Amino acid sequence: MSDLSDLYQEVILDHNRRPRNFHSLAGASHTAEGYNPLCGDRLTLYLKLSNQVISDIAFEGAGCAISKASASILTDTLKGKTRAEVKALFDKVHDMVTSGNSADGVGKLAVFAGVHKFPARVKCAILPWHAVVAAVEGRQEPVTTEREDT
Repeated sequence: MSDLSDLYQEVILDHNRRPRNFHSLAGASHTAEGYNPLCGDRLTLYLKLSNQVISDIAFEGAGCAISKASASILTDTLKGKTRAEVKALFDKVHDMVTSGNSADGVGKLAVFAGVHKFPARVKCAILPWHAVVAAVEGRQEPVTTEREDT
């Protein structure tokens, strides 16, 4: 199990050092801002929805390694997904990081399975997910981990 934890930690560090899709997105049809006052994480998520499918997605911001890696892996994972698939995956990821329940069906996002052991980091991992749900729902107000049910 230690080898798996080490691998997960390495994946998170890699996505923090070299985040994927880390840029603004010209012509984004939906955006959302997120803020975690506990840790200072801030991000803006951009996406292009075409026929209810995410055709492109990117983010900008600053934060801890968990937050940045979560946003990076999220953007890789959600390209080509529908609004309904985004919400279903949010539910699985939220359950996984808050309670440690099964990581089945979350693919690369399983690297965050151990976050539930560190309650202060749960909000870091889930912030980008609250932001993407707000974006696909077209909500305009920024999301914060202090108002959301993390």
